[in-house]
Amino acid sequence: MSQRRKSLRRTARPTSSRTAVTAGALAGGAVLLAAGPAWASVPTETQFVLNTFSFLIWGALVMWMCAGFTMLESGSVRTKNASVICLKNIGLYSIAGLVYYFIGYNLMYVDVGENGWIGSFEFLYGPSSDELALLGGDETAKAAVIESGYSTMSDWFFQMVFVATTASIVSGTLAERVKLWSFFIFIAILAAVVYPVVGAWTWGGGWLAELGFQDFAGSTIVHSTGGWAALAGAMVVGARRGKFRADGSARPTTPSNIPSVTLGVFILWLGWFGFNGGSQLALAGTVDAVAMSNVLVNTNLAAAAGVMAAISVSRPILGRIDLLAGLNGAIAGLVAITAGPDIVDHYWAVVIGAVGGIICTAGLRFLDAIKIDDVVGAVPAHLFAGVWGTLAVCIAGGGDLFVQVVGILAIGAFVFGVSWVLWTIIERTVGVRVSSTVEQLGQDAAELGIESYPEFVVMPEPDDIEEMQR
Repeated sequence: MSQRRKSLRRTARPTSSRTAVTAGALAGGAVLLAAGPAWASVPTETQFVLNTFSFLIWGALVMWMCAGFTMLESGSVRTKNASVICLKNIGLYSIAGLVYYFIGYNLMYVDVGENGWIGSFEFLYGPSSDELALLGGDETAKAAVIESGYSTMSDWFFQMVFVATTASIVSGTLAERVKLWSFFIFIAILAAVVYPVVGAWTWGGGWLAELGFQDFAGSTIVHSTGGWAALAGAMVVGARRGKFRADGSARPTTPSNIPSVTLGVFILWLGWFGFNGGSQLALAGTVDAVAMSNVLVNTNLAAAAGVMAAISVSRPILGRIDLLAGLNGAIAGLVAITAGPDIVDHYWAVVIGAVGGIICTAGLRFLDAIKIDDVVGAVPAHLFAGVWGTLAVCIAGGGDLFVQVVGILAIGAFVFGVSWVLWTIIERTVGVRVSSTVEQLGQDAAELGIESYPEFVVMPEPDDIEEMQR
């Protein structure tokens, strides 16, 4: 059974293991309703409304993470590329929403089956037949709608914003040199097929779910998936012009707007409360309220520990007390706890987040050593910390080490392999990288005919200065 708990069956709709109120919470609630008058005072219609509202409000908060990614990435790149970053982020959110509606959700959740690999290729997705009947004025359908536990499309909305997060991870890594439409093509396939297949294996009740793979809110399913896709893209597209010197050492590329990057991290931190808290998948009673409270506290503790651990090790690893390492440490701590934020002992959240921050900081240095250019440090923060968080479930959340490793390797091999092939095909057809002239001038002026900061004087890049001095 998937770590995401089984849903109530909808009338004339398929079931899924991630998209519903959990069996444990529902069963416990049923027992309590039968056992005491205090619980009997909570009408099932009220539970339906609370569950639905929970999906919608937490989903909106996760959607706001796109603003965080936009601020983080636009502040991390040079000013000549900030506008393209803004366009890429609003574009990827729109693309992810459309393709997940037309194709992705069905592949992830509809008719996956036990030990399944992929869902239905049915086109489109929509409200249940009972919901349509109720909206059409048939009051007799109301009982069946309430029995489902939540509205169909509130669940779809909550699932959709997760795929947008996966897509956002790729954007930051490949900033400043990937073609806009090549990037959009890749994101469309990632959101329509690649991510849904991973989701079908796990939250959709497929073969990894049957093995017992645990990933509460997506350390691997969301964040490592985005990290593997970004890593494959970085290897195919290559490093930015002038990123690595002739001797192989990395040239620092200072972010253009540190306050923007910091604000972006705070927005992501806020959005993560919806990301992890909403993954309780229910708000129908006391049990859910207590569990959700623990999830939010663990999420906050892990992020804080990630910040402090990253700052503490930045001097010995990076040679300086590094603000950006601390900011990435927050994200790494959040990613790491995402696989098991429902643990009861809060001190484990501190340990898991701190280790995630250290892994991320070391990962930044490692990528420079192997000459992989990741503009925002997304691969260490989302992939490396995501793997750690998925393994950490074995320490504090009762996960099976063998199953967790199998899940990590299977998802990693699939996502990286497919992403590598996709990036290579795009490279050999329409191309993935902007020209040297565009890269030097900046994508804002060359591709959009706009400047993010027109009042600023554009300074030559270090590699341009070196060329002029030769």
